[in-house]
Amino acid sequence: MTQTSTKILFLSTLISGLLITISSNSWLGAWMGLEINLLSFIPLMSNNDNMFTTEASLKYFLIQALASATLLFIIISKSLVETMFSITSSYLTNIMILTPLLLKSGAAPLHWWFPSVMEGLSWNNCFILMTIQKIAPLMLISYMISLNWFLTIIILASVTIGAIGGYNQTSIRKILTYSSINHMGWMLTAMLMGEAMWMLYFLIYSILTLTVISIIIPSQISFVNQTFLMNNENKVMKFLLFTSLLSLGGLPPFLGFLPKWVIIQFMVLNWSFMIVSVMVILSLITLYYYLRITYSSFIILSSEPNWNYNWKNSEILALFLSTLSMTGLLISTLLINAY
Repeated sequence: MTQTSTKILFLSTLISGLLITISSNSWLGAWMGLEINLLSFIPLMSNNDNMFTTEASLKYFLIQALASATLLFIIISKSLVETMFSITSSYLTNIMILTPLLLKSGAAPLHWWFPSVMEGLSWNNCFILMTIQKIAPLMLISYMISLNWFLTIIILASVTIGAIGGYNQTSIRKILTYSSINHMGWMLTAMLMGEAMWMLYFLIYSILTLTVISIIIPSQISFVNQTFLMNNENKVMKFLLFTSLLSLGGLPPFLGFLPKWVIIQFMVLNWSFMIVSVMVILSLITLYYYLRITYSSFIILSSEPNWNYNWKNSEILALFLSTLSMTGLLISTLLINAY
């Protein structure tokens, strides 16, 4: 009971830090919100039963503290020559402030800490790190983003490392980590379209990540070879997991393709053919390693499905989210055509 109440306390302060950052009208206030958010997540990461969480929480703290200290140093340095902490937009200032924020959100090439931290966390904390913890830095990035050579390098590095990094992985946590890095590149591109577009992309990405994790948690699997034996008595759950993974990769019939479709169309209309071509090709590589898991899991140790199965509450949630993932693109297209 004590542990549950402590988690609720730290989750509430984590969300409050996030809201402080989003609603702040000064960079100093945004920094304070980031710090509250960080110091609330560290106790949630720690677990006495698992020694890997201590290492992961220490790595996460050091990296986030470095990024926060750098951001604060830049803010104070600029405020000495400008008034009221409202930093005027300039090319060099944008790059200086974007760098610690990109480090906080785990975008390539500032991603080196992300896979090792993810490997030591529980699945619930993995979800928080991949989604909720990215909202505040992404929101701050969206305030000052503009298409230049620096952003182009970050986008191309994120989609490239996200695709190639997960190619030879056997840990599902690391595969989801590199998938998250790949999606960061797409999200930064979505920011060029406006606030609504990147928020839509982030919402769909969060739903798909929640879907995958809600299926994995009851099975307690961490590696690809464990999926071969996963729920052999219930093929439906295995089927839902892999349709959700393919949706996360952006395969066209599924919901995950919707935001990518809009971004591709926007980039083509703005004559950014080279960037969008690289992004699409590298997305196909991420689909390849999802498909490789799917085919091997369905072919190796295959058994006949058992339809007389007692569904648990967690699996009903997974079923609902997977149905949303599979039919979301169709429903969205119907709604758009209807209006």
